[in-house]
Amino acid sequence: MGRSGWEQRLARTLASQGAQPLLVLVEGVAGSGKSRLVQALTRQHAAVEISLVLRFGPGGSLAVDGRPRGESADPARELVAVAEGTEPTLVVVEDVHRSDVRGAALLRRLLAAARPGLAVVLSYRPEELDMPLLPLGDSPAYAPSLVIRRVVLAPLTESEVQQLAHAALGPERCAPGLVPRLHQRTGGNPQVVVDLLGIVGDTDLDGAQRYDVGSLDEAGVPVRLVELIASRTGRLDEEHHPIIWAAAVLGEPAGMGELSRVAGMDHDRGQAALLAALGAAVLQECDHNCYGLVVPLAATAMRETLPGPLRGDLHRRAADVLGHRHPVPWLKIAEHRALGGPVNAWLRAIERAAQVCAQTGRHQEAITPLAQALASPSVPAKARARLAPMLASSAQAALRSDETEQVLRRIVEDTELPPEVRGAVRRDLGLLLSNQLGRGVQGWREMQTAADELAERPGLAARVMAALALPYWPGAPLEENLTWLKRAEEAARAGDDTVRTAVAVNRMTALISIGDPAGWQDLDNLPGTSKDPAILLHLARGRCNAAEASLWLGYYDRTAALAREGIDMALRAGAPYIEHTAQGSILVLDWMTGRWAGLAARAQAFIAETENMPVLAGDARLVDAMLALARGEWRQATTSLTGPLDDAAAPLAAATSAALVRLALARQQDQTAAAEASAAWSRLRRKGVWVWGSELAPWAVTAALAVGETRIARELVEEFAQGITGRDAPAAQAALLWCHAILTGHGGHTSAATEQYTAAALAYAALPRPYTAALCAEAAGTSALACGDEDTAVKELEASAERFDALNATWDTARVRAVLRTRNPSGTPRTVGRPSYGTQLSPREEEVAQLAASGLTNRDIAHTLHLSVRTVEQHVANAMRKLNVTSRAALTRTRPPS
Repeated sequence: MGRSGWEQRLARTLASQGAQPLLVLVEGVAGSGKSRLVQALTRQHAAVEISLVLRFGPGGSLAVDGRPRGESADPARELVAVAEGTEPTLVVVEDVHRSDVRGAALLRRLLAAARPGLAVVLSYRPEELDMPLLPLGDSPAYAPSLVIRRVVLAPLTESEVQQLAHAALGPERCAPGLVPRLHQRTGGNPQVVVDLLGIVGDTDLDGAQRYDVGSLDEAGVPVRLVELIASRTGRLDEEHHPIIWAAAVLGEPAGMGELSRVAGMDHDRGQAALLAALGAAVLQECDHNCYGLVVPLAATAMRETLPGPLRGDLHRRAADVLGHRHPVPWLKIAEHRALGGPVNAWLRAIERAAQVCAQTGRHQEAITPLAQALASPSVPAKARARLAPMLASSAQAALRSDETEQVLRRIVEDTELPPEVRGAVRRDLGLLLSNQLGRGVQGWREMQTAADELAERPGLAARVMAALALPYWPGAPLEENLTWLKRAEEAARAGDDTVRTAVAVNRMTALISIGDPAGWQDLDNLPGTSKDPAILLHLARGRCNAAEASLWLGYYDRTAALAREGIDMALRAGAPYIEHTAQGSILVLDWMTGRWAGLAARAQAFIAETENMPVLAGDARLVDAMLALARGEWRQATTSLTGPLDDAAAPLAAATSAALVRLALARQQDQTAAAEASAAWSRLRRKGVWVWGSELAPWAVTAALAVGETRIARELVEEFAQGITGRDAPAAQAALLWCHAILTGHGGHTSAATEQYTAAALAYAALPRPYTAALCAEAAGTSALACGDEDTAVKELEASAERFDALNATWDTARVRAVLRTRNPSGTPRTVGRPSYGTQLSPREEEVAQLAASGLTNRDIAHTLHLSVRTVEQHVANAMRKLNVTSRAALTRTRPPS
């Protein structure tokens, strides 16, 4: 039960005590929150007067700790007065484990003659009792009518630790992984959690940084914990100390035999030392027959007090002991060998650990020890040549690591290494730069260099060339990608199954991405799975790549199915980066297909999780921006769209530019919109994959027309139409219909434009793209108004408003309803005069309030709702007065208080 649960339960027990005397024993280890619980009980216990609060001091004597009863402050007299009294009375005694013989006797006499109306709360540390389970000594005599309750305070749960972390640091400042690590290191001890959070919170953060696992490691060990462990260890005979050192060096629960061997003790000495350490509450039984420090974090402080030679011996023995476990924990052995040596044994352990991690798909775990070894000047060149490819391979499958980039950079510049080793590592460096670090242009250059370095190794060269064949690379034109693909296929003939699978996956990716139907056949020809981890990783990458490619083409059912398959394979292959690419595609898919419920929170959580990996975060940022734009939260949309696009993957860069263009058009910044559209179209033209223009083309055409560039708008549409001819891309075909409708309407052919907009809306609805379909339906309605077809106009506008409203697209809904209010559907009578709404918001005031709360300026609102700025100012002022708020942000509540 959590602490709040115990507080409520015991408060009810005290409140319902009645005439029977009551004893509550509050048991908890040092730092477990006994005092806090007792204080909460006394605050909540309103049924009786809080008569006496006592505490046993370090010497065992009893002292008054609270307000004395009467004029005397003598504890014995106070207890006698309580015992002889008649009114309801509460006695609180803390730290009973420290009691001397006289103090314990006083409490025993009080409880032996406990009278009706008396409630006694005793708190103590069970690990420091002279007699286990007996805070008052042997066989206390309780009054027959005494009701006894025992509260055992367990460690905090991870959820309770999270509450403390969020309260101390702020939820937005807690990075993923912080809370689990905090819970593990503190063992859930409340005092240690609070102390450690205090140290972490004193650290200054830059900008949008957050507290992470590194912040915990840098915080060190709280003083209270150091003093507690040092004090308890100091009470033991020195001959028992090695068992505690062994527990600290192992850093995890271990059996008595392992602890004894690490400590250098035989069975009898080890057993005696363990019993002594358990009795002093330095160690505790964690699992069945496994023992460790009472707070795991204390191991750090204990290790730091050990002299270097002694610590090295302990680490060497720890590595030897762990070598007899099954399965052998090579990563932990490598850690101990790094601290205890010898160097050759350390390198062998790292190599075995990397092999096991690769075989089991745990690439992320292998990175740190490999990077540490390769950064050490004591590692010979031959060992670096073996370890470097292992690190590079794990790095490109795992998540971002800036340390890994630095190590890989040193490797490729190490002229003592053979060219083929440097080329293989440079390939993975290029992928790391492009994928995890978001520096695609730089990554492309490294890959080209790697292809030259691997000229004598066609199998490895094929892998590099296949990577260069992917059209997602920014900057390089499609023709160059396809040239690399041909070279990769030729070189792959000399490769093994892994090489041929990698090349086949990249060929499939390239063809599907550009809308070539042959790519789908290539996908069907790939194996469904593999027992080979290396091949399974490429198959996972292939499914996730195909999911992303089909997303931009407009095949959304395929996207969902392929993403699910890819995620399952990536999890089995231990490739978190590949898994995250599919998760990002799912976010974009849900935005496109109108699954908006909870999507903003999911996107923001993904951004937080991948904040150091701009490529992975790009999908989520786009989704967050588009949702914010639809709600009228344009400041948030701008923030999410901020970042360089020249290094971004080509389809995402085009879609992001489309969002920037639309945002600028909404703000009536037509020149800005046209400039962004021109730059984005130039990037698309340079790449030459026109199916990726489906998000950009309609807004680029609109922006060109907004600044009077009709010729440029027509050229854009012609170029787009020619580029997608013969391509299998439903989204691009729908976008082309929309583009033609925009041009037709601008040319004054509003009736024909209405039909074309309707056709585009139907095409988008069939994909399905409900939001985009609603935009086209809105345009059809506006076009129908221009040609005098009011019935069609009202029908289309009402339909689009309903779709926007269903998606909670606040700004879009308000914009369409504003147009509808300018028209009165036939047969609907108009009311005479203006209705009075009193203290309630009028429909227009509510509409204005929602847009103002979203962050739109009065000018933006006026443009959206076809009102004057002055009128908007009046509506905002009225809404703030009626809702009794003092800021525009508070207008989110659009009903006045009752």
